[in-house]
Amino acid sequence: MSESKKCKICRRQGAKLFLKGDRCLSAKCPMIKKPYAPGPRKKKRPRPLSEYGKQLREKQKLRNWYNLSEDKFRQYIMQTLKARGKVADASAYLVKLLESRLDNVIFRMGIAASRSTAREIISHKHVLLNKRVMNIASHLVKKGDVISLKEKHKEKAGFKNISETLKKYKAPSWLELNADKLEAKVISDPILDEAAPPADLLAIFEFYSK
Repeated sequence: MSESKKCKICRRQGAKLFLKGDRCLSAKCPMIKKPYAPGPRKKKRPRPLSEYGKQLREKQKLRNWYNLSEDKFRQYIMQTLKARGKVADASAYLVKLLESRLDNVIFRMGIAASRSTAREIISHKHVLLNKRVMNIASHLVKKGDVISLKEKHKEKAGFKNISETLKKYKAPSWLELNADKLEAKVISDPILDEAAPPADLLAIFEFYSK
């Protein structure tokens, strides 16, 4: 089986970005057998990255981690840089924005194995936000919002028996998960340390500040 484009992204960035859901947790993950950049053969002595190269790699890690286009990711960074001086911690502010996206929330609820799968679920109008259909993956949730699935969609093949799986799943502390109802309530802001982004956020800010 040929290696997927998403697996090559992880190898190129030198970090597991969990873009393929359960496959990333299995022995089939290419990062286990080939933890080096894709190419015709493994390079024994990779060329050291410049400061710009390091910053670019960190940016790409975080952008791919959240499954965002370059334009959308830049929008969040610019919003964060503009807020500098007005917020206590720019890194925490950025992560709050990214984690509050509806596609990320569906992923964090344990309903989707990856953020790309979560986006598909949303675009197919399976998701309710405060009991109303919401098909915009970039929508930012806020404290008090309730996210759930349509009743008729809970019986579809992809969602059957997921409640039992969710009972063993630990959602982040800012989400109050009801496994039986396939529902979650936002009870606080996302936390930087809990999100644990796989990138140097300060390097990303420096990349966009030039």
